[in-house]
Amino acid sequence: MADLAPSRPHDIAGIYTGHHRWLLGWLRRRTDNAELAADLAQDTFVRMMVSRRDFIVDEVRTLLATIARGLMIDHFRRCALEAAFLEMLAQMPPEHLPSPEAQLLVLETLNEVDAMLAGLPPKVRSVFLLSQLDGLAYAEIAARLEVSLSSVQQYMKRAFTACYRLQYGL
Repeated sequence: MADLAPSRPHDIAGIYTGHHRWLLGWLRRRTDNAELAADLAQDTFVRMMVSRRDFIVDEVRTLLATIARGLMIDHFRRCALEAAFLEMLAQMPPEHLPSPEAQLLVLETLNEVDAMLAGLPPKVRSVFLLSQLDGLAYAEIAARLEVSLSSVQQYMKRAFTACYRLQYGL
C-alpha cells in the first residue's frame, strides 16, 4: 500500500529530486520553451514550499501539475495582456507615448487588475465588466444576465471589495 502520510516541509528536497525532471518534461511539452519550462518548474516548487500545506505523497505529481498549470496560464495571460498593451502603444503618435517608467507602471497595474478579475467568480466578473466597461445600468445587467437586481448589487459589492483590496494591498 502506498504511503499516504502527509508530507512535511523538510521533504521538499526529496520531492524536488524525485519529481523535478518529470515536471520539467511536462512543462516543456506544454510550452515548447525550455527556458520558460525551467522557470515555471522552479516557481512551482517555490509555491509548493511556501504553501504551508500538508499534501499526500501519492498526490505530489497531481499537485505539481495543478500548480504548474496555474502558473502557465498566468504567464500566457500576462503575455497576451502585454502584447495588447504594446500593440496599443504602437498605434500612438510618438509624442504622446508615456515614458518607459509610466509604461511599466501601467503594465504592472493591468496585470494586477487582470489577476484580480481572474480571481472573481464568473458571474461577479461579468457583472463588473458589464457595468464598468460597457456602462450598463444595474437593471440592464440584471435583465441581460437574467438575475435579480439584488444579485447584481451583491456581485458589484463583491467586485468593488476586490478592487479595494487590490488598491490597498489587503
